[in-house]
Amino acid sequence: MFDPALLPYAIAALAAISVGLVVYLVVYPHLSGEKQARKRRAELAQSHTVRAARRAKAEVANTRRKQVHQTLKELEERQKAKKEKVTLRLRLLRAGIDASPRDYWIASAIFGLGVGGVVMISGSSPITAYLLAFAAGLGVPRWLLHFLTKRRQAKFLSEFANAIDVVVRGVKTGLPLNDCLAIIAREAPEPIRSEFAELVDHQRVGVPLDECFDRMMERMPLPEVGFFSIVLAIQAQAGGNLAEALGNLSQVLRDRKTLQGKVKALSAEAKASAMILGALPVFVMTSTYFASPEYISLLWKDPFGHILLAIGAFWMSMGIFVMRKMINFKY
Repeated sequence: MFDPALLPYAIAALAAISVGLVVYLVVYPHLSGEKQARKRRAELAQSHTVRAARRAKAEVANTRRKQVHQTLKELEERQKAKKEKVTLRLRLLRAGIDASPRDYWIASAIFGLGVGGVVMISGSSPITAYLLAFAAGLGVPRWLLHFLTKRRQAKFLSEFANAIDVVVRGVKTGLPLNDCLAIIAREAPEPIRSEFAELVDHQRVGVPLDECFDRMMERMPLPEVGFFSIVLAIQAQAGGNLAEALGNLSQVLRDRKTLQGKVKALSAEAKASAMILGALPVFVMTSTYFASPEYISLLWKDPFGHILLAIGAFWMSMGIFVMRKMINFKY
């Protein structure tokens, strides 16, 4: 039988054993290093997970970088392959003139004959009339074509960033890219409207989008159009946020336009000086001819005067060329 007198001692012993177990469970992990071991294992497992995530992220970025590089290389090779001699028909398209090369040559011949007839009626020699007719028939139409092309490209660039913003807003609202391009083809000002209308028409008959942009690049050979086509090509092959990419491109185009304005403002004085210096000899010769024809006519009547005119024209051309190189900047 259990002696009741031993009950307090039994309770005390059980309490001591319980306290000892609690102390052991609490203190032993700290004394044996098991807690530190578990902590180190958890840290190692976490660091391994972090390294694996970083490695996977780096692999994805590297894969995307390779895809972008490959896309850019393919686009560059395709553009180099398509670089060929610019035909007269393409020059007319770039200038926005809806005419055939045959009409162009007929108009050039009529203009040259008209200039030659006016010169001959004024009393000049037939040789002078023929030379001026030849120069006017070949030079003036080409200069006019170049002028119209540059003016059309300037109008295109002035509204191109706004057209890209239309695509950005449309993509953000959930519209497909083709519908955004169709909106530009309907509502944008010229010449953007006609260029994008041609692109949309080609796309509707089954021409791939990259080939449509290649044809646009032929009609509008501008770096900005190339940037736009490259962004769309990279997004189509490598994925990504199209609205963000086009928004960045729009900001870049606006920054380029701002830089262009700054360059024009900074070089305006130099251009004015170059124009004045280039026109001053012609103005002085004309004024001297009307004031004293006998004095200045020695330059084209005397053989030595011909040499002086040739030397003066050569050095004036060299000076104008040097000033042009000084005030024209690439940006």
